[in-house]
Amino acid sequence: MINFRYHVVSLTAVFLALAIGLVVGTAALNGPAADSLKDQIETFRNDNNNLRGQVAQFKDEAGREEDFAVEAAPMLVGGKLAGRNLLVVVLPGGEEHADGVVSMLGVAGARVTARVAVTDKFLAPENGVELLDYAENATQPTVTAAGLPLNSDGVETSSALLARALLAQASPVAPADLTAVLTAYAEGGYLAVEENAAPGAEATVLVSGTAAIDKDAARKNQNAVTLATQFAAAKPLVIGGSGIGDGNLVGEVRGDPTLSKTISTVDNAATARGQLVTALTVVERLTANKAGQYGLGAGATSLMPSAAP
Repeated sequence: MINFRYHVVSLTAVFLALAIGLVVGTAALNGPAADSLKDQIETFRNDNNNLRGQVAQFKDEAGREEDFAVEAAPMLVGGKLAGRNLLVVVLPGGEEHADGVVSMLGVAGARVTARVAVTDKFLAPENGVELLDYAENATQPTVTAAGLPLNSDGVETSSALLARALLAQASPVAPADLTAVLTAYAEGGYLAVEENAAPGAEATVLVSGTAAIDKDAARKNQNAVTLATQFAAAKPLVIGGSGIGDGNLVGEVRGDPTLSKTISTVDNAATARGQLVTALTVVERLTANKAGQYGLGAGATSLMPSAAP
């Protein structure tokens, strides 16, 4: 018969067995097993230290490669864009490396006539109707609505108007008219514009970041393609951006057989090497009238233009 005494004896036996196991285990660990474990721990510690050293070396090498690109830039691209007027348009996410791109264009001798940052609001799908109103109301005597896309796509129509205002035209755009157009969009929260913007750029460098990832990502990414298409329709366009993430602008252009023939892309413009390649690509686009896809990502034909003039 199982009674209280039986349970007490059983529990006592269990605890006694645990105690004996602990004593035996401790004794074993104090012998050869403990020595072996200590050796393994020491080996792992040394391996970890070696890996840390390799990581530090790789970081140092990467930094030196970036320094090399900066130091080599004057020899590779110096003066090759002298006298050229360029427009720089920065998309959301491209702000982080826009300064580097602009700096490299400066090394090449280019003059940046205007630097315009497109806000997330411009690409948001719910603002399409309002952008149609802006495209109509922001027109000026030398920046007219004649010939703009006639549809319900506000991003397309406003992008076409902005390209007309900022890029060189057969009939020159009056500086005051450009200021009025940019001010209207800036006050609406659609653009951020640096001072002293001037019209008359002969090409656009579009600085993009990674793809949008929110609930409206697909529409925003498509709107970025629409914007790029309108600027490319007006004058030569080079995109210096990132090839990371589904729907990123560089990848979308490369995947379009029509756009990839007229728009050049660089997929690693977040690095000094990519910024140098972006400048070289602008040189190729303006002097050889050739569109190319460069960098490290999918769809790149080579790291850089084969022979920039």
